Order: sequence, then C-alpha cells, then structure tokens
Amino acid sequence: MLLEICANSYQSAKHAQDAGADRIELCSELAVGGITPSYGVIKQVVSELDIETYVLIRPRSGNFCYSEKEFEVIKNDIQICKTIGCHGIVSGVLKNDNSIDIERTRELIELSKPLPFTFHRAFDLVQNPKEALEQLIVLGANRILTSGQQPKAIAGIALLKMLKQHAQNRIIILAGSGISSENAAAFKTAGLDEIHASASELISTESSEYFSNTPQTVSSLTEIKAILKAIRYEL
Repeated sequence: MLLEICANSYQSAKHAQDAGADRIELCSELAVGGITPSYGVIKQVVSELDIETYVLIRPRSGNFCYSEKEFEVIKNDIQICKTIGCHGIVSGVLKNDNSIDIERTRELIELSKPLPFTFHRAFDLVQNPKEALEQLIVLGANRILTSGQQPKAIAGIALLKMLKQHAQNRIIILAGSGISSENAAAFKTAGLDEIHASASELISTESSEYFSNTPQTVSSLTEIKAILKAIRYEL
C-alpha cells in the first residue's frame, strides 16, 4: 500500500521523506482544507528533496466553483509547477450544483500533461459518485482523493470499497481524511491501494500583543513511521 503525506511546509515534506513515505501532496493552510503553497516552498521542496511531489492547485478556500480570473490563476500555477519540476498536479473544478465541471476539468488535465492528475476532495461533494467516477475516467484523471463522502474516511470505507471495485483499475482511489496509525490498517484490509494522511502534530507558538496564539502543525516523523508500520507489516 502506498502512503501519500499531505505536507503543509518544507519541514513536513522533509519528515515525509525521512520516514519513508512514497509521495507528498504539497499544500498550505490545512485548517481551510488546503490551498496552493507558495512558489518558494514548492521550489525548495522539489530542488532539495527526492520524494515524489504533487502540488495542490487551489487558489482559495471555500467552494470549488471559480471565476474566470481564478481559473486563470489555477492554470498559471499548473504551468509553474511543470516548469520547476513537480511530479503531479492535484486540482479540480465543480459547477454550482456540485457536479464536475467537465470542460474546465478537462482543460486542467490536458494542461497538466505529462504529469499525472489527481482530482481532489471536491469529489466528496458530488451527488452521484459513480457517475462522477466515470466522468473522471473519460477525462483522463489518474486518481481521485476522497473520504468516501464522509467527514472522515474511516466512516466512508464502504463507499471507498465500492468505488475501488467499480473503477476496475481504470483510476486510482486515494482514501484520505482522518487517516492515522490507529486506523490505517483498515484501508489495507478493505483492498485500497493508496492512502493520504497529514500525520499532523501541533507546534505551540508564543502569542503577542498583536497576534493570537494560532496553532501551527507539522507532519510528524514518528506518526508517519507508525502509519507505514501499520500498512506494511502484519500486526
């Protein structure tokens, strides 16, 4: 089973590599579901680390319906990621009714080539997951990041199994949301091939007169190793 770490910084990416994870999804601002990281972070990770690096291309928090200007930003960010040597793109677009925006998503997949394309957790908002799965296969997406349309993937494991079976190896189902060393083995037992986890731990920061004590997180080296142990060795 493959482990992708949702890395929110260079340090998180380094921990993922040092622990032996297979891949990272590089992003920022996990508290709002993740947005595109800065050019500086992307460049530093790709140039200094060896781990396979996919980048989340999401210009803002909130919904997944974008204006023309926001869509231009997404396309520009994909071009930058291709130029500086990233290994994959994570993105996607919905319509106002939460169906997949076929035309815009097709454009992003084509623009991303030859890099693989993951359709992100916007998938968890679609009304008909089987239909959306088939649409993404036709569009040429390589994988779908999904929690099984539940707040935590462990609660969506039945749908995850169904999607995996329905896909018939035409697209990869990447399970994500709330996966930890305590429940990771359940996804292996369910027959899934890939999981996605942030493996986050809190870092305390000092507050000041002007800034509140906003918690910071980093992917934990210890937790990543524990997840890998859970999915790669018999317990």
